[in-house]
Amino acid sequence: MRVKIAGVAVAAALALAVSGCGSSDDKADDGAKGSEPGLVIWADDKRAPVLESFRSQFESELGVTIKIEAVSKDLQANFVTASQGDNAPDVVIGAHDWIGNLVQNGAIDPVQLTDAQKTGFNADALKAVTYNGQVYGAPYAVENLALIRNTELAPEAPSSIEDMVADAEKLKKDGKTEELLSLQVGDNGDAYHAYPLYASAGGYLFGQKDNGDYDPSDLGVGKPGSIAAFEKISELGKKGVLKTSIGSENSIPLFTEGKTAYLVSGPWALTDIKKAGTKYDITPIPGFEGMGKATPFLGVQSFFVASKGKHKTVAQEFVANYVTGEPLATALYNADPRPPALTASFDKVKTTDPDLAKFAEAGAGAPALPAIPEMSAIWDPFGKAESAIVGGADVKDTVEGAATTIGDAIKK
Repeated sequence: MRVKIAGVAVAAALALAVSGCGSSDDKADDGAKGSEPGLVIWADDKRAPVLESFRSQFESELGVTIKIEAVSKDLQANFVTASQGDNAPDVVIGAHDWIGNLVQNGAIDPVQLTDAQKTGFNADALKAVTYNGQVYGAPYAVENLALIRNTELAPEAPSSIEDMVADAEKLKKDGKTEELLSLQVGDNGDAYHAYPLYASAGGYLFGQKDNGDYDPSDLGVGKPGSIAAFEKISELGKKGVLKTSIGSENSIPLFTEGKTAYLVSGPWALTDIKKAGTKYDITPIPGFEGMGKATPFLGVQSFFVASKGKHKTVAQEFVANYVTGEPLATALYNADPRPPALTASFDKVKTTDPDLAKFAEAGAGAPALPAIPEMSAIWDPFGKAESAIVGGADVKDTVEGAATTIGDAIKK
């Protein structure tokens, strides 16, 4: 998932509790008891407090002290920088689509999971964290976009984008809403949120090889299908369905405040929606009439073991023993209700959370967000092209310009 992270650092630095735990890379730091922490974990502001609540247990069972830090922003970039500067944490939590970039930068190691542990995860989640035949992350949550609608304003799920727009226009005309749809675009666009519409109209980002891996040599942006897809996005911009004034900061508030009946978002939106008391339902994002399915990307949140961490053996033990366990997976779900990637946790919480099955249905058949390094070349040019086109720019020239920028970046 691609959500803006905000938060402050938490947890205090503690001393290494027990010497001789792990391999020589762990022992090298054990002599300075009381001078520096043992295992260091980087997380965002929502996951850090959950890990902090388990810290005493982790320390007791692993035999090391643990420092948990919430990185306020740019977690991936800060992690790469820290790794290159020999100041990396031992474990970092992030999205699976970071993997290609992190592997290319020598920042993470494959995660050492047994076959039994691997079978405990959602198969699609495990596939998403597999890169070049090796598992590089221990997944703990999956996520995808869906259509969330205010059932008091829109009791029936739309059959197509056109059906949704017609209903939204009537609601606005009758003075019941102010916006037709809340789908974040913003000044710089948003490739992740635009992708279901783009895919429905025939666009793709990268082709796939016979084994299912993404093929960076087959760039879809700039191809006729992508131009046709952006033509449909342009039409939505002209109708006011998509707006650059709707971005990550206000897309969910527009819905919770009743200013729109329709929101395209993920499970992270539900906390605010429930707090607002909005009656809602979750269904698949509708596609364009007579065109393909509006397929969102599957995102997977994962634990990674840092290549340059000072306690790699303990880090591997932590990931294998705790991320594969139901208690931590369920606690992470309770703090931020995204469908657990661990089957045991998913089965435990699904009986009390019907939204899990609805998001799963909305994401049925969703391809994993590309984790290849070349994906980093997509986000900015694609997003800016979307924003410009929604704002009225010429479609063909804009898309071809974005394709040139992306292609040049991939060749570097």
